[in-house]
Amino acid sequence: MVDIDLKGMGVALITPFKEDESVDFETLGKLVDYQLQSGTDYLVVLGTTAETPTLTEEEKTHIIEFVVMRVRGRIPIVLGVGGNCTRAIVQHLKQGNFEGIDAILSVVPYYNKPSQEGIYQHYKAISEATKLPVVLYNVPGRTGVNMAAETTLRIARDFDNVIAVKEASGNFTQIDDIIKHKPANFNVISGDDGITFPLITLGAIGVISVIGNAFPREFSRMVRLALSGDYAGARTIHHSFTELFNLLFIDGNPAGVKSMLNAMGYIENKLRLPLVPTRITTFEKIRNVLRQLHIRC
Repeated sequence: MVDIDLKGMGVALITPFKEDESVDFETLGKLVDYQLQSGTDYLVVLGTTAETPTLTEEEKTHIIEFVVMRVRGRIPIVLGVGGNCTRAIVQHLKQGNFEGIDAILSVVPYYNKPSQEGIYQHYKAISEATKLPVVLYNVPGRTGVNMAAETTLRIARDFDNVIAVKEASGNFTQIDDIIKHKPANFNVISGDDGITFPLITLGAIGVISVIGNAFPREFSRMVRLALSGDYAGARTIHHSFTELFNLLFIDGNPAGVKSMLNAMGYIENKLRLPLVPTRITTFEKIRNVLRQLHIRC
């Protein structure tokens, strides 16, 4: 099993589209370079923020190959490999090409709302199908079911290649319970930019970030300061982003961060249906906050 250090700030990479909604690989390359030059610790490819459900299998393959080639091993790459058909995921893990991939991120099955035992058996099958490190992803607001702390801890204790959980439940009591009782070789990663700072003070090792697409240097600095115990310095940066945290998700993800990147001049403000850009009012609020932060737009 390949060791991987997920401490710090990972960025859930967006998928930029051209006006005709085809994948804009030129811009994707520039965004990857921006992350590499700005202190991002690792990239998460084909996660929720990448609008993965709207991509074809061919597009997914090309995106993975492109990012792997662009990164050239300089930082780890975590690949989103999830779904609500366990058998299909297992088949993909056994037969797919994972060259250049350092770990996988796999979301709790959505829509069919499995029991806690079903969630456990799902991840058991995934763990046994791959030698890659596995990061669990609990996001009940999207999946319709919460993976309880007891289930997370059971999986963490039973499967050595399950190394972390991206926790986006927003339930501090649950997350703190996982941190308190987890095995030494298992870590908790924030799945929500807005609560990353307080979660690090509880013992989380970092974040898989959305806002890091736009502000990798600033947000990774906040994470590093918090991890080093400089809570005053980290808190200052955290508070400077408070309004943007709210605007990021008010019209859905990645609509907010795509509006932000568009206002900053990086991308076309294009999404694929059923997702649409933010409302004009939200876009203008984002522009105003960026001006206050002295970002050219």
